[in-house]
Amino acid sequence: MTVPIYTMVAFILGSVPFAFWLGHLFLRVDIRRYGDGNPGAGNAWRAGGWRVGVPGAVLDYSKGAAPVAVAHYVLGMSAWALVPVAIAPVLGHAFSPILRGRGGKAVAATFGIWSALTLLPGFLSLGVTMGIFWRLQRADGWATVAGLVGLLTYILIFAPEAYLLAIWTVNAAVVTWKHRQDLREPVRLRALRPSEKTD
Repeated sequence: MTVPIYTMVAFILGSVPFAFWLGHLFLRVDIRRYGDGNPGAGNAWRAGGWRVGVPGAVLDYSKGAAPVAVAHYVLGMSAWALVPVAIAPVLGHAFSPILRGRGGKAVAATFGIWSALTLLPGFLSLGVTMGIFWRLQRADGWATVAGLVGLLTYILIFAPEAYLLAIWTVNAAVVTWKHRQDLREPVRLRALRPSEKTD
């Protein structure tokens, strides 16, 4: 019974809208009125700058990383037992019952679960690819998809385990669905500033 119970715990933790609550606590605003209308750390940053955005991002990251890390390194869960535990925080964040199913885009939680599953390499493959693509074009959704493809590339080359591919598949499906509005727009490359242009 450890796996289903801990999966429920991970889902509940994932559903806690930390960034949304920080906006109410420190800014007295609903951060969903900013940016893309989601209750995540990105809009906490837009609403209140780094003083609210950074704690929001750390907490959203931690609610993905902590339950998976405890399950794996403390409780000794491995392989397929980790699949529901790893997926649960992402689903909790994306479809938070506390927010009546209208949660965030689960990007920070995604970073969290893959940090716990693969340590630094998974985090870097996701983050670096996402950062490069975000720098090249305008839509957050396409940058996030690019990051997920970078993560998949790492998994296929260095950790081709079926259970990791299963986690990635569900994780990617949820995150892609939450970015569906962004993904309806074609990729538009950013115009280079004069200082960035080469001779």
